[in-house]
Amino acid sequence: MAEVGKGVNAGKLASNVQKRLTRAQEKVMQKLGKADETKDTAFEEQVANFNKQMNEGTKLQKDLKAYLLAVKTMHECSKRLHDCLAEMYDPEWFGKEEVDSIAEDTDLLWQDFHEKLLDNAVISMDAYLAQFPDIKARIAKRERKLVDFDSARHHFASVQKGKKKDEAKIAKPLALVEKAAPVWAQGILTAHQIAQTNLTRNQAEEDLGRAQKVFEEINYDLQEELPTLWNSRVGLYVNTFRSVSGLEETFHRDMGKLNQNLSDIMTKLEEQRVANDDAANHNQETSDAPKSPSKPREVPPVSRPPRPASSQEVKPDKIINLFEDAEVSDSNTTTQPEQGASWNSWENEAPTVTNGSSDTELPPSVLFKVKTMHDYSATDSDELDLKAGDIVLVLPFANPDEADDGWLMGVKESHWLQNKNLLAKGVFPENFTQKL
Repeated sequence: MAEVGKGVNAGKLASNVQKRLTRAQEKVMQKLGKADETKDTAFEEQVANFNKQMNEGTKLQKDLKAYLLAVKTMHECSKRLHDCLAEMYDPEWFGKEEVDSIAEDTDLLWQDFHEKLLDNAVISMDAYLAQFPDIKARIAKRERKLVDFDSARHHFASVQKGKKKDEAKIAKPLALVEKAAPVWAQGILTAHQIAQTNLTRNQAEEDLGRAQKVFEEINYDLQEELPTLWNSRVGLYVNTFRSVSGLEETFHRDMGKLNQNLSDIMTKLEEQRVANDDAANHNQETSDAPKSPSKPREVPPVSRPPRPASSQEVKPDKIINLFEDAEVSDSNTTTQPEQGASWNSWENEAPTVTNGSSDTELPPSVLFKVKTMHDYSATDSDELDLKAGDIVLVLPFANPDEADDGWLMGVKESHWLQNKNLLAKGVFPENFTQKL
């Protein structure tokens, strides 16, 4: 069996080699013009269209894969960007949970877009191009079979032309045989020559018929398939670009919503920051520091307006007498250094007592009067709530350790006039007032 197999293989190999030699010889003869070549212009146009269609499809497939790779790269970059934002976003900032949710939705959206592009565009393009190699191989086989068909046709034609020559060649030997051989021998010789000529002709005719049949079968199939394949490219382009454009439209619409939500959160975060800054500045202007002995109260940052010039001078002796009366009436009252400094300043400036308030005798503990120049809203229970124009009677602190720089103790003059007591006293910022 092995020897038979080797013989079959060797015979097939020899046959293939002989076919190649015959085809090569036929091609040379056709190029030299010694043998005519079968031409099919319509089929050649179909082959040109096939090659063009295959090249365009290959390019489209390559560009689609590059686009898919770019989408994957953008997905990875987008994910890293959102991860970076999530890491930097403080938990107490506005919209922390929404930012994390947007990052997750964005990642899923990119992933879905990539998968649908792969399924609806790239895979269908791969299936479309998979049919080209087989058709290309059959086109090449048709070309070989056409050469075989032409070669067989030319051989048969040459046999037909050589028949008359062979008959002429046979006639000369027969003339000699008639003279040298008996009649029965002449008949046998003639029959042999004729048989040889007919055998060659029949073999050439069989080879021609066989080559023609093989060629026409493959040619017929290709003549049916190539126009259909050429027209199919329109449907492929429509489906491919419709899928890609539809997927892009959906993706960008959904991505646009997520981006708008993220933009809104960033806007609100900025508004929150501005509001917090404004509130901090307001609190710094209007609030005081804690009243614990270790941390003094902060003075509100309101500049004190310049003191107006006094309308009249007060004689020094009257001022001294006034102070002496105050010392006699309230000999047990103690004034802290800060209040003494204010007292000396007031004494040197010599302000009037003609401030439009009541001339009713004031308590001996009152150090001096001030007029409120700006509204002040109390921020603690021990502070006075003042309006611009209020007159305040300044009192000494019962405990000097409780005094804070820039703050005075006092009671509204209106309260003293109505109630004749100093119970509703409280502290207030000195730079909101002007000494009278």
